[in-house]
Amino acid sequence: MKLVLLPDAQFQDDAAVEQAILEPVARVEMFKAGDTAAIPIELWRTCDAVLLWHVLPMDGRILDVMERCRVIVRAGVGYDSVDIAACGARGIPVCNVPDYGTSEVADHAIALMLALRRGVVRYHDAVVSDPVANWDVPQSPLIPRLRGRTFALLGMGRIGTATARRAAAFGMRVVFYDPYLPDGAELGLGYERAETLEELLRQADVLSLHAPLTAETRHIIDAAALAAMKPSAILVNTARGGLVDLDALTTALREDRLAGAALDVLPEEPPVHGHPLLDALRARAPWTVGRVVVTPHAAWYSQSSYIDMRSKAARTIREVLEGKPPRNCVNRALLRPARLSAAAGRAS
Repeated sequence: MKLVLLPDAQFQDDAAVEQAILEPVARVEMFKAGDTAAIPIELWRTCDAVLLWHVLPMDGRILDVMERCRVIVRAGVGYDSVDIAACGARGIPVCNVPDYGTSEVADHAIALMLALRRGVVRYHDAVVSDPVANWDVPQSPLIPRLRGRTFALLGMGRIGTATARRAAAFGMRVVFYDPYLPDGAELGLGYERAETLEELLRQADVLSLHAPLTAETRHIIDAAALAAMKPSAILVNTARGGLVDLDALTTALREDRLAGAALDVLPEEPPVHGHPLLDALRARAPWTVGRVVVTPHAAWYSQSSYIDMRSKAARTIREVLEGKPPRNCVNRALLRPARLSAAAGRAS
């Protein structure tokens, strides 16, 4: 029987969701490893597929051992932990699950915006501190009327589009920048398109990030990008922590060159080594109060999306093991010719 390796499971059960889908075609070996070396080398060597979460990196060193692997599936959207070029050179398709939590992430992005722009965090903290003295509405430039303000999106894929629709429902002007969308896409979407990143940044009252983390996008929001934004703007990041230079963001907030930041993702997760921004937030430094919100990479989560993510990842593996082409293949262009035809059919 074929073998599916689940090396870095991030759930508490015994892979019941995955087992139910894969049992007819393969057995599942599950680990909750923090290092590839913690898993017997024989399992790496003989596995037919890997269902990967986000803890373990898939690089050339471990790929060289995986003699039989036919597919690697990331249980999630991002795949920056996988060397997709190295996989392609070895004929291994890499797939993700891009649609399991689209609504949840879009909802969370708007919730983070509202937490700052409607003063939810500021009001809550003040009332908890002193319910009588602080039963008042503090005057704050961070809390403007949303209608007519510009909601700017960096990235207009599934989640970006879903977020844009929600922002538009608040009466906000929606503008996006995405150099990978074809000309005219803005006409179908019905939103304005910025031709350059700088053009987007200059207009933003709210900047919401919806791009993958790649060599091109790492620290795309750096000191120069932040300097191009209005001092009254806020940043919302529900995509990947590495998109933002956290040091530059901290400086911009401290120096009042940015009004606020709401982050669901950080460059290091969990932030075991800390960061001055988190230290200041925990110490309730005055420049963070009501201006910084952090959630623990939770934008994707609901009970429904959690099951969808796991079941869709398992179904993708089952289809490949049954001889069907891989869906949502993210390294199709990098696959060696022998696998190109298989990867093309269901990729998106």
